[in-house]
Formats: sequence, structure tokens, C-alpha cells
Amino acid sequence: MRSAPFTTLLFSLATMFAVAAHAQAPIKEQDSILVDEAGMTLYVFDQDKANSGKSVCNDGCAKNWPPVQASPDAKAEGDYTLIERDDGSKQWAYRGKPLYTFVKDTKPGDRSGDNVQGVWHVVNP
Repeated sequence: MRSAPFTTLLFSLATMFAVAAHAQAPIKEQDSILVDEAGMTLYVFDQDKANSGKSVCNDGCAKNWPPVQASPDAKAEGDYTLIERDDGSKQWAYRGKPLYTFVKDTKPGDRSGDNVQGVWHVVNP
């Protein structure tokens, strides 16, 4: 039988690593583009001003271009920063530009949102 201090230590370590993993940007580079944890393509919007700390894609726009949500405990790291959306939630940004997915991308690797209306673009790191 394990002692209570040992079990407590294991639980504390597991919790610490879970929180640390949860607080990092859920974004990676794949095939020369940025994708989310599920491998879905990430986009930026020309009308968002870099480093403004704001997204101009809200309401109906955000239904077609869902923002890449960040957890409340997320922390900025390197090129990955956070903005606060109009509804108070946090959104990931890359080099100061808010990140989005596209509802018409149905599987990892889809890039159907690239150059939509000439203002949406796949993120190339």
C-alpha cells in the first residue's frame, strides 16, 4: 500500500503537468502552415490589425470563422499571444494577428478558406 504523501505527490505532479499543457497554445506547424490540435488549418483576417489586441470578426463573422479559443489560464509564449474578444473570452493570435478556423474546412488539411473574398489567408509561419 502506498503512503498518503507519495500519492499526494503523484497527484500534485499530474495536476501541475495537466495545467502546464493546458495553458500552452494548441497550435503546431504542419506542411508549412499552422494548424490547431485537430490538424485543422488556421487563418488570419486582413481587417484585423496586428498587435491591436482586438478581433473585428464577431457575431455572424465568427460563426463562419470560429476564433481559436484560449483557456482562461492560457499564457502568451513567443509568437503566440492572446487577445480578449468582445464577449470577454480569450483568443489565440500569431504575431499579433487573431487566429481562426473556417466552417467549410471539414477535415484536417482542408484549406478552402484561403483567399476567401481576398481577405482570409492560411497562416504560413
